[in-house]
Amino acid sequence: MSVEPTRTPSRMSRRGVLASAAAFAGTTVTVSAATPAAAKTESPRGKGPAKAVVFRDVRPSGAREPVDLTVVDGRISDRPAPPGAEVVDGGGRLALPSLVDAHIHPDKTTWGGDWVSRKPASGIADYAAQDVELFESQKRPVGERAYGLMAHAVTRGTRAMRAHADIAPAYDLACVEGLGSARERLGHALDVQIVAFPQHGVIRTPGTAELLEEAARSGAVDQIGGIDPISFDQAPKEQLDLVFGLADRHGLGVDIHLHDRDEKGTDVLRAIVERTRALGLRGKVTVSHAFCLTKLSDAELNRTAAELGELDISVTTVAPNESLVLPVAKLHEHGVRVGLGSDGVRDAWSPFGNADMLHRTHILGWVTDVRLDEELSDCYAVGAHGGADLMGIGRSEFKDGDPADFVLVEGEGVPQVVVDMPRPDMVVHAGRVVARDGKLL
Repeated sequence: MSVEPTRTPSRMSRRGVLASAAAFAGTTVTVSAATPAAAKTESPRGKGPAKAVVFRDVRPSGAREPVDLTVVDGRISDRPAPPGAEVVDGGGRLALPSLVDAHIHPDKTTWGGDWVSRKPASGIADYAAQDVELFESQKRPVGERAYGLMAHAVTRGTRAMRAHADIAPAYDLACVEGLGSARERLGHALDVQIVAFPQHGVIRTPGTAELLEEAARSGAVDQIGGIDPISFDQAPKEQLDLVFGLADRHGLGVDIHLHDRDEKGTDVLRAIVERTRALGLRGKVTVSHAFCLTKLSDAELNRTAAELGELDISVTTVAPNESLVLPVAKLHEHGVRVGLGSDGVRDAWSPFGNADMLHRTHILGWVTDVRLDEELSDCYAVGAHGGADLMGIGRSEFKDGDPADFVLVEGEGVPQVVVDMPRPDMVVHAGRVVARDGKLL
């Protein structure tokens, strides 16, 4: 979970912004007509006749003129649709790439339940203790609460998420199992990566290391997490050795929360770079929050970003506040993948949050005070493509072979959608309509 600087020790919050990223403009659109005379098309997966759908009268990425968008076996196709293709009327709506939540904690949520009154907290340890209190007080199990939130995210246009599941003796593996259950139930509509996340610390909480090992062996998680190895766990070498060792032995990724914004943060980042290089984990390591990057000089930032890019170490931000905006443009110059996420949603840490990534792109633009259409489109690109790059699931840019993951919304164009945040009328995942009018199908 994310924390940010405060003026008083009793309050911490998570609102903020993220610098804009690669331009949304310039997307290539693939269209084709639904022609009954087309030859029989085989599934690209080699499993017999392809399932084909034509989304008629849509405007991909805000195109002025509507077209027919053909999907074959879950991917955009530039070929004529085969006979008997299903036809879905888009009614002239915009077709926009679905969004990706690159950092969220669904296991902690109270979404869909009774109101919970929060208590003052002065740091991660206090919040973690309140997490346990909330966990023990909830009548609904983790899987049910997480499913409700994740299903809601789908209806708002989320195609994928990286979900952090708390690992600690207080929970055993209940959070991992709960998220696994929700992931299975939503398999038709949402791609999910699960991080085994030691919120209570890896070394400072006895028994956590063994649970991380068990989670890694189980095959239920995709990433091994860590948290502030110096300032919170106070055992940087021990934590990083354990986390990277588990990832290396079990073929998993690494995703470490790093909130420190001073030399502690840069020291940890340097240690992460060293271990990534030594173990050959290029492309498999993520640093969440990475607040220390915002405090570097231009020369230090260029040097650090170059190292991150060389090893393909990605970063995520949850837009915590204006002072901690990641230098996305500079990171992109060095090939660093940057994802945007929700963080916690209506949990012990905060009453705020809604797992709506369109809303998150809106906040990004609003707090950074962007005005130009290109800047607003950039905000959408961070939410749509940044997490897709980080998770390695492929961008949805309406090109031949791209994943057919998109939303249909009423609107004039991408900038206006970012500002007005219309609810998607239709959500498409792998070529299948999975939500209509705010309801999961």
